[in-house]
Amino acid sequence: MIEGFFNKLRLIIKDSTLRKRLLFVVFALVIFRALAAIPIPGVDIVQLENFFANNQFLGLLNIFSGGGLSNLSIVMLGVGPYITASIIMQLLTIMSPKLKALYQEEGEAGRKRFSQYSRLIAIPLALVQGFSFYILLQRQGIVADVDIFNTAVNVIVIAAGSIFLMWIGELISEFGIGNGVSLIIFAGIVASLPTTISQLVFSFDVAQLPLYLGFVLVGVLITAGVVVVTEAERPIPITYARRVRGMKVYGGISTYLPIRVNQAGVIPIIFALSILLFPQMVFTFLANLNISVVSPVSSAIVSGLSNQLVYAIIYFLLVFLFTYFYTAVTFDPDSISKNLQKSGAFIPGVRPGVMTSEYIAKILTRLTLVGALFLGAIAVLPLGMQAITGITALAIGGTALLIAVSVVLDLVKKIDAQIAMREY
Repeated sequence: MIEGFFNKLRLIIKDSTLRKRLLFVVFALVIFRALAAIPIPGVDIVQLENFFANNQFLGLLNIFSGGGLSNLSIVMLGVGPYITASIIMQLLTIMSPKLKALYQEEGEAGRKRFSQYSRLIAIPLALVQGFSFYILLQRQGIVADVDIFNTAVNVIVIAAGSIFLMWIGELISEFGIGNGVSLIIFAGIVASLPTTISQLVFSFDVAQLPLYLGFVLVGVLITAGVVVVTEAERPIPITYARRVRGMKVYGGISTYLPIRVNQAGVIPIIFALSILLFPQMVFTFLANLNISVVSPVSSAIVSGLSNQLVYAIIYFLLVFLFTYFYTAVTFDPDSISKNLQKSGAFIPGVRPGVMTSEYIAKILTRLTLVGALFLGAIAVLPLGMQAITGITALAIGGTALLIAVSVVLDLVKKIDAQIAMREY
């Protein structure tokens, strides 16, 4: 295993194209981390630290900002608006057959147009989120109260930072390796590790040693669970019909169609957290407004979402539903069935066409049920640990670990695919 790792590393160093792709990813992430260190004007550091203390909502939001929220940087929104825009576009594919055809049937050109629509929707979302969050920070005394012009400038800078990060993510996906948006979130998680470790070292208490061991055990379980579910697949046997042309016989070979237990990867976790965080941000902002009807209702919703049991149930359900939803959007049994029929392939014992489509859909539904249940359980496991121990950092750290492991697995697979392509 170690020898294989060094062989891959040697191939990466020797191959100029692969080396350039990886260096581009590193360079883009360095730019992102540099931007995350530039704060907006007029920030009260003491008030900011007090506001962040034991606040799970802001801790999770900080994950999506790539760590840029903790010091109120110009990229404090991170890729959150773009993720929300992507969710909106994915939901619209259910209601619009044209959008669904654009995403699934028109190939690379269709997916590029689909992504362009997501980028356009992300711009107004970034402005709305930036304004809401900036006003919220002003009301908490974290940001200096300035005039309308300076407020507008700051909101535009915050929105522009988010759009710039979205652009960097797109560049990483195109010229680098892996999913750019996921790598930006991953970079923020990794960048926060030294601070987290130093806090644990300085606050170490021997009496809480069983608690620390329990947290390590949960971390190992999450890592192992994500790896197992991500790698697990169900092979469907495929046979190619024999065809005789002249004196040669074509086909007749048997292979298999691999269907993963979790087709969606880490996307359901990211989508679920985005759906949970965006309403919390909006209702927190509305709760601080002095409007007789809106403020009490918004405060009630925020307090309801702050309840750990309610939060965990909604989180689990969202992860479960998004796993099914994203699998249905990205994996079409009808399309697979048509492609098999066109290439002269069939599943032994199953008729081509509609019967094959139904057979694949049935297997996919069962596998996705296992994957969705497991992914949902792994997602809420840190929340359970937090409820037992009362430590907010456990929930935030568990979610960050879940995202980080999934992103690393996806990146390793894509590097392996690039190496395999060059070996051939």
